[in-house]
Amino acid sequence: MRKTIEYFYACHSVYAYLGAGRLAEIAAQKGAEIIHRPFDFDPVMAAAGGAPFGKRPKAHMDYFFGRELRRWAEYRDRAMIQHRPMCHDNPLALGNGAIIAAQNAELDADALSRGLLAAHWRDDADLAAPKTLHTIAAGLNMDGAMLLEAAKSRDVQHQHGTNTDEAIARHVIGSPTYFVQGDMFYGQDRLELVARALDTPFAR
Repeated sequence: MRKTIEYFYACHSVYAYLGAGRLAEIAAQKGAEIIHRPFDFDPVMAAAGGAPFGKRPKAHMDYFFGRELRRWAEYRDRAMIQHRPMCHDNPLALGNGAIIAAQNAELDADALSRGLLAAHWRDDADLAAPKTLHTIAAGLNMDGAMLLEAAKSRDVQHQHGTNTDEAIARHVIGSPTYFVQGDMFYGQDRLELVARALDTPFAR
């Protein structure tokens, strides 16, 4: 039976960006398939009881999205802009949809996902802009026009909604979240546990 990692995340997630390279390494080392399940971030966070970022204590924000984030960027050797992306609050349907469409078409959804995350957090790109998708797709020798049309299609957006509903039903509490044989691991800082679970599941 092929090993799989179900990968629930949003295409604008900074911690998904920081962990994406390590996730790819683990999947390659363990012979595991990454199953991308991009979801709409706000409904999942609301269902999990998470406070909107604007309502969180300043001390929490300064640490979690300041010191902690910069430490992980240094540790993972990931270049980052020094501010919150200008278009961070734009809708996720296009970026998430493109990843879903690539996976459905058996294209390299892993590479496309990493490209979108990097464009947002390294280059301050707008993930809701078709131009961004076209540029990243071209760099990966993918058909940007096809991906754009598919990303906006009813079937792909229905799947996006299904991913969101399933994330809520499975008690996902943030992005990124990984499942190995149904066992949930929240946060890219749990990736070493994901690697272990692919070989030896943890006791329930």
